Amino acid sequence: MVKRRFMTLARHIIEGEKRHPEATGELSRLLSDLSLAAKVISLEVNKAGLVDILGFTGDNNVHGEKVKKLDFFAHEILIRAMDHGGHFCAMVSEEEENIIHIPAKHKIGKYVLLFDPLDGSSNIDVNNSIGTIFSIYKRITPDGNPGTIEDCLQQGINQVAAGYIIYGSSTVLVYTTGEGVHGFTLDPSIGEFLLSHENIRIPKKSHIYSINEGNYLYWHPGVKKYIKYLQEEDEKMQRPYSARYVGSMVADIHRSLLYGGIFMYPADHRHKNGKLRLMYECNPMSFIVETAGGRASNGKDRIMEIKPTTLHERSSLFIGSEEDVIMVEQFISEEN
Repeated sequence: MVKRRFMTLARHIIEGEKRHPEATGELSRLLSDLSLAAKVISLEVNKAGLVDILGFTGDNNVHGEKVKKLDFFAHEILIRAMDHGGHFCAMVSEEEENIIHIPAKHKIGKYVLLFDPLDGSSNIDVNNSIGTIFSIYKRITPDGNPGTIEDCLQQGINQVAAGYIIYGSSTVLVYTTGEGVHGFTLDPSIGEFLLSHENIRIPKKSHIYSINEGNYLYWHPGVKKYIKYLQEEDEKMQRPYSARYVGSMVADIHRSLLYGGIFMYPADHRHKNGKLRLMYECNPMSFIVETAGGRASNGKDRIMEIKPTTLHERSSLFIGSEEDVIMVEQFISEEN
């Protein structure tokens, strides 16, 4: 039997900070607060069918989408867990149109938190995996003042930490501070996230692709040709690829991170700029995957180098095993 180190999330973060004499311990404390929020959300997700938490609230979010009760619950829990610790100067949620300012009674911190409280919420009622995605930046305006839009609209390359929590058959938290990608599984018997996936490395090349092929008619010609290429039989190149698609980005990318693969959500004729949110989905996932040795782009440009102009900016996304992402970029480039 494989022996695992008994390493909690809190201990892992603290030991990582010990390698940096300049570290203040603040990042470890705020990540611990995030893990507490994750535990609360996980508990509610796991009993969703037993309480009045399924279905819609009756409201629409900033994107015009119907808000599910569990979406709203996760959004509120994250704010309540993170607004009083003195770590943040502002927060931004996919569910809110504007910046979420820290209440005046609390200390104003030096970090900014951006989050998607419940990615893949369309899967809630059918009991598929869903997740929370978060991204942390250092503010760029002077300390001590309320956060501004400039603090929030930073390129992904400025992230100091990012991660996601996937609520599935078990609850797993994956995070990076740029020095390795590590996964922790929640042990409900002791209420702790324990190290289960140390220093995750995504394979350079895969034989799995993940995309909603129902949108094929509307794709760029290069994307269409790439998908057909993956489906052709070629024993030497180990084609055709296997198709895997959950419909929850967190779940699809988590699988790709562990086993290799490419996840694609391209722009199309109906959505010229793509559908995924740059700040809450594309940037944090790109930071994680690139740190694990993968690649992420919009088909042309590196995701984390895109300068955002609005909080809810959208983007296409090609992310996963490096060689597979390079190949789809080549197909797209040849058709331009």
